Amino acid sequence: MVIIVDAMGADNSPEAMVTASARAVKELGANIKIVGIEDEIKRVISEKNLSSDGIEIVSAPDVITMHDEPISVRKKTESSLSKALYMLKNGEGDALVSAGNSGALLVGATLIVRCVKGVRRAAMAPVMPVKGGVMMIVDSGANLDCKPEMLEQFAVMGSVYMKNIHGIASPRVGLANNGAEETKGTELYVETHKILKNNGKINFVGNVEGRGLPLGECDVAVTDGFTGNMILKTYEGAGKMFAEEIKNMFKKNIITKIGALFVMGGIKDLRKRMDYKEVGGAMLLGISKPVIKAHGSSDEKAFFCAIRQAVNLVRANVIPQIEEAMKKDTEEETNV
Repeated sequence: MVIIVDAMGADNSPEAMVTASARAVKELGANIKIVGIEDEIKRVISEKNLSSDGIEIVSAPDVITMHDEPISVRKKTESSLSKALYMLKNGEGDALVSAGNSGALLVGATLIVRCVKGVRRAAMAPVMPVKGGVMMIVDSGANLDCKPEMLEQFAVMGSVYMKNIHGIASPRVGLANNGAEETKGTELYVETHKILKNNGKINFVGNVEGRGLPLGECDVAVTDGFTGNMILKTYEGAGKMFAEEIKNMFKKNIITKIGALFVMGGIKDLRKRMDYKEVGGAMLLGISKPVIKAHGSSDEKAFFCAIRQAVNLVRANVIPQIEEAMKKDTEEETNV
């Protein structure tokens, strides 16, 4: 298995990407093609005394920064991201992982690698911890304006992912909304509710309010990109706030410090579950080959987890199963 890594354009490039890649070769058994400025990649390997076994460096002299426009992936053809996307398209690797410019990655994946046949729009789909397990948010920022048919496709693709990656036999699909009643929400959400309710291929559990998401009331939370991004960022901020508050609470005095010793194991488990670094990244759901968007500030641990996510996607054969699900949808629409 070959994972293509875009080593440039993120906050901790290329150090985090190179060190994570070396770890991935050792622990995951994957071969890595690192795309980026060759001298900088070699410098990190030398300074960190890393083994280059299983790693191939692909030279790309240009970089798409976080400030570049998304269409830059078309203009900066010698950039690491552009080269990495063409490599994936041409079958030079099984999956791509990048922590670079989100917009450029999405545009490039859509225009270069292309969407699965029948998919209207690709979506950002991170998996977040919830009570008793995990939940996928789809979409979390790729599509600010959506149509009901797009949200239906998000529901179907998200169900395929959660079934095959997280082993949930019948993933519960919830429509993120401001009330449980079928008539709640904007016209988009009212119409989407009707469509999802009549889709026999998914386990639709109805509208799920914001407070129900972290409580684990659904396995796939379907929403437009604007709302989904607000949910995602609020989730991340709340997790960080609670972690700091718990830490401050146990540091308050000698008695609380002693008490912390008895619950330290549970606290560490909770912090690990709420740590975005453990998740890895967000899959670009609907792209015809596995593409993972890692957090822009990913360190070695976070980027390694993103590579691990890509490896799991390839091994679980998720894309062909999404293709099959979309093929059936297309055939049904044609026969109507």
